[in-house]
Amino acid sequence: MPLDWKLVIDCEDPHQLAHFWERALGYTAEDHSAHIERLHSMGAITEGLIVTDELHGGRKAWRHAAAIRHPHDAVDPDTGTGLGRRLLFMTVPEQKEGKNRLHIDVHAGPDARDTEVKRLERLGARVLRVVVEPGSHHVTMADPEGNEFDVR
Repeated sequence: MPLDWKLVIDCEDPHQLAHFWERALGYTAEDHSAHIERLHSMGAITEGLIVTDELHGGRKAWRHAAAIRHPHDAVDPDTGTGLGRRLLFMTVPEQKEGKNRLHIDVHAGPDARDTEVKRLERLGARVLRVVVEPGSHHVTMADPEGNEFDVR
């Protein structure tokens, strides 16, 4: 039986990075506010675990994490957690060092690649290199925290 999965990205600021990828991929920010408020009212979590998400109307959010999901995939109505394609951004204390061992490929297609690269630059990404080799033509970029990804 196949397993469900999500891609977890370690970062310094999960809310800012989730916001970048939300706009980059056209995904939807997960709304965990009802679940957070429910847990808080029961005394299961403290104020220290909660922040106000100013990027999404001031709703309650986890201090240490933010997630985005494909807008067409199912959502758990009790928690706001996506049940399909999703990226979870988690705060870690250390800075990123070295090249990613895993990365995201954004498939724009050869006719739209340059336009997509420019759009992503306006969102805060930067071009690291253009790769043209037998069987591949893509642009390697870095998101605002330096995580590499390719635009193909």
